[in-house]
Amino acid sequence: MSKIRTTLISLALIIAISSTAFANGLSLNSVGARALGMGGAFVGVANDATALYWNPAGLAGQQSSILVFGTDIIPMATYKMDLAGIDAKVNSNHYLSPNAFFNYNMGKLSLGLGVYVPAGLGAEWNATDFGYPEGYDFLSKIGVVNISPAVAYQVTDKFSVGLAVNVYYAMFDMSQPVVAGAGVYQFEESSTGLGYGATLGLKYDLNEMFTFGATFRTKTNVTMSGTAKNPAFAAYGAPESEFDRDVTWPTWIAGGVAIRPNDKLTIAVDGQLSMWSENQELVAVFENAAWDAAMSAGGGDTFELKWKDALQLRLGVEYLLSENVVGRVGYYYDPAPAPDETVNVLFPSSTNNVVTGGLSYKMGQMCFTGAAEYLLGAERDIEMVAENAMPGVHQMDVFAFSLGFTYFLK
Repeated sequence: MSKIRTTLISLALIIAISSTAFANGLSLNSVGARALGMGGAFVGVANDATALYWNPAGLAGQQSSILVFGTDIIPMATYKMDLAGIDAKVNSNHYLSPNAFFNYNMGKLSLGLGVYVPAGLGAEWNATDFGYPEGYDFLSKIGVVNISPAVAYQVTDKFSVGLAVNVYYAMFDMSQPVVAGAGVYQFEESSTGLGYGATLGLKYDLNEMFTFGATFRTKTNVTMSGTAKNPAFAAYGAPESEFDRDVTWPTWIAGGVAIRPNDKLTIAVDGQLSMWSENQELVAVFENAAWDAAMSAGGGDTFELKWKDALQLRLGVEYLLSENVVGRVGYYYDPAPAPDETVNVLFPSSTNNVVTGGLSYKMGQMCFTGAAEYLLGAERDIEMVAENAMPGVHQMDVFAFSLGFTYFLK
């Protein structure tokens, strides 16, 4: 392995040891098969059980139901750096997430419960593509499960409010080769964390044609605790150490309108703002004194994010094709929150244009829904703009599809 290749990769990745589960390329942008088919423009619509996520006020007045769905996410990424002779391609793994929602209508009052995955993805690269010998790998795997009870109340025939409590359980695994002295070592870490937050929703039916929705999801702080391993620290008698790292799920503010020109057609438009600037850096505190001193001295305990707030613009269309069949299409624009100096192959961040589509078939008290989306990530040609930058050409597309089943209670 060439010295320049070793140096560049080490500079870029040796400190990328933090749980950045919120980068736009790593989050599930559309919870629910129906919402996914409409490009996630669902804050103003919010009329199935996934309203618990998009806008809890939408639970009010709904028919009681049980909704389950699964989503499969397949990342397709490449990284090239001519200077080091690197031309790498990510392994096209499948990242599956099961989800379940329940809502129960009691007249003006509705109760809901969701157990779902709002974030989950990963990246796995063959280290040999980066010039490392066999036996090393680059891997990130992220999963977040939210257990969320909710309540909604129909204040008037036109106006509803809703509140969901969010209990996040986060899981993060990462491994990568690191260079120390004349040796190459496999760094690994695994951590979990628990955090609490809330989602407030409002929904207003202006008339039969226009419905407006607004949602505010609070910032949630999570302390990730786990174990880090690095054989290079065996010299200190401590090849592994426990650690803690505070991570923030950012504030999310969204507004949307659903327009129904006739009984068959619904047009939805959303604006959804993620306050990524609340995550500026992530700092790890290691229990072992040798680890803490060495990582602090080398800057390996801190991952600078420098993210900016980002506004997603979403458009969805739903059309009743027949008495039992509904078709959907959608589009959304997803700007990258991360600047060039904090992008790397384990945690990609790109500006994305996303197209979606889906179908539903209703049969009595049952409804079957399928949807898919293709995320076209813009290429990022990154120079060595800072000491932590990973120079080269980064590009990532994502294909995802979701299958759902709803059973309506009498």
